[in-house]
Amino acid sequence: MVTSIARQAVLCAALGLAGLATAASAATLKIGTEGGYPPWSMVDAQGKVAGFDADVGHALCQKLDMKCRFVVQAFDSLIPALEAERFDLVISGMSVTAERAKVIAFSIPYATEDSSFVLPAGSPLLKAADQKALLQGLAGKTVGVQSGTTQGAFLQKYAPDMKLKTYETQDQMQMDLSAGRLDATFSEVTPQSQFLDTAGKGKFAMADYVVKSSADPDILGLGIGAGINKKNTQLKTKVDKALCELIQDGTIKKSSQKWFGVDLSNYAACK
Repeated sequence: MVTSIARQAVLCAALGLAGLATAASAATLKIGTEGGYPPWSMVDAQGKVAGFDADVGHALCQKLDMKCRFVVQAFDSLIPALEAERFDLVISGMSVTAERAKVIAFSIPYATEDSSFVLPAGSPLLKAADQKALLQGLAGKTVGVQSGTTQGAFLQKYAPDMKLKTYETQDQMQMDLSAGRLDATFSEVTPQSQFLDTAGKGKFAMADYVVKSSADPDILGLGIGAGINKKNTQLKTKVDKALCELIQDGTIKKSSQKWFGVDLSNYAACK
């Protein structure tokens, strides 16, 4: 009897430890991000993920009373990895589009962002009056876009005569622009602005005409959201609620102003 009781005690202890391990695992939110898209997502000198989306991720984990664990990989591999359940969320400056929504779910769009062209300083296309004039002026030119982005899809549809060159990261794309291997780059306004404030300062400039997301919401999206596996409906409900709270309490605004100098909070998403 004593032996049996002892065995039961050992078994209960083992089960208890297993339960603790499961609870610890459940308390960690794994977040996929690119880590090479400043100032949205990048890896700092200590190897930690930093940037606007890192701030959003940490704030979200705090709201959900969970620990954050970031998984860094190429942008165009984030959705397949999310489908394969290698992490719980994607937070990486990802636009909410109808095409992506076919395979993954999205949180509310917590931020909004437009797109722009960067060209050599002095280019007459910097003063193009509208989208048509700008795209026609770039016909036959080599334009850099990041692989898997809405900007690349937009140019494939509206500028088929343009020579597109795709890159895994913004840094690679901007290095080729600086080296004269590209005539222009097309990306979201905020990373383009950062380039013009640093390596591209004085050498390049942003076109006056900015491509609004409303130019084609089906391609350019409805704003920036967190990607979620379609199976995880409970997580989506919790994330949507938490993100609205972070918008309403000013957390998103504070981080946006810190990294971009402007407020990209999507207040309309929570009305």
